[in-house]
Amino acid sequence: MSMSPEASEETVSIGEAERQPRVHKTPHGDKLRELLTNAKLPSEDRPRVERQIAVYESWINAMIQLSSTGESKVEDLVRLLNEYKRSVELDLIWDSAGEFLYRQKGQLKLDNSILEEWFPWLIDPDIMPELQDTALSVGPAKAYAATHFQSVLFDESGRPGLAIRSKDQDFAIGRPAYLRASFTETFTPDSTDIKDTFIAYIAAELKTNLDKTMFQEASATSHDLTIAVPGSHYFLICEFLDMTPISSAGTDITEVLVLRGKRTGSQVRKSYSNPAFRQSNRAAYEAQLDASPVRLKVVQRFVERVRQILQNQVADLSNAVERGFF
Repeated sequence: MSMSPEASEETVSIGEAERQPRVHKTPHGDKLRELLTNAKLPSEDRPRVERQIAVYESWINAMIQLSSTGESKVEDLVRLLNEYKRSVELDLIWDSAGEFLYRQKGQLKLDNSILEEWFPWLIDPDIMPELQDTALSVGPAKAYAATHFQSVLFDESGRPGLAIRSKDQDFAIGRPAYLRASFTETFTPDSTDIKDTFIAYIAAELKTNLDKTMFQEASATSHDLTIAVPGSHYFLICEFLDMTPISSAGTDITEVLVLRGKRTGSQVRKSYSNPAFRQSNRAAYEAQLDASPVRLKVVQRFVERVRQILQNQVADLSNAVERGFF
């Protein structure tokens, strides 16, 4: 089941699954299809990309067809993810007879868009019962980060100049929000600014390799997000760690999750762009992939953390004294 590029640009709602099928954004599928239109793609790689698109569609269909629930469904999704990632990393990129796919994989977002497409599949009422009868949205989003007014005291426009700053999030759970600002109590059209935005109550930055610079950038982003939305939570999720672990206790990051382990050293990686090296070392790389899959226990930890957040997202203070906590 392939999705159109137009469908990938829409905010995707969860809940009410019994009335309509779940629709997902397709950032990875879009990147594969865009690759076929890339004039720099070597002709010998074109059939391989076409085969990968077929594998991609089979992967999506396999996830759609899952009938498991709870932890079993998480396990099934992780298994399918690892199988698909292996096909991209080994069959498509590593086995290419040229240098283009390996050297350009980061810019083309061939492998790092996989998690961006896959993570929303975890946000499922079959896995998280707390999502039943909710009206949340999930997926990549431009999330609300700040509001300011661009008007001056005697602004000729007659409007306050409401402006919203947003930050791209690789993964977010939240709700759309609609804002109005006016110099009149009745919000007359000629003096009113109307804006729409998206509030991310749970957000995650998804990285293939996490280094110290990226960690510092994420620390700043998490601070901006929690200032804008104090009830929000921010996760930093990477496949491989490319730095010495740093405590996130002094930041606004809820947790840093490492899905696969330590990144291979640069002394080894520098040979990977050479097709002859890749061909002669295929078995070693395959064993390396087998030794570093996306770890089920880390994904399950993320699911449990999200479930805990969903269970505690109550802002009603009316009976705080009777309850004994707030």
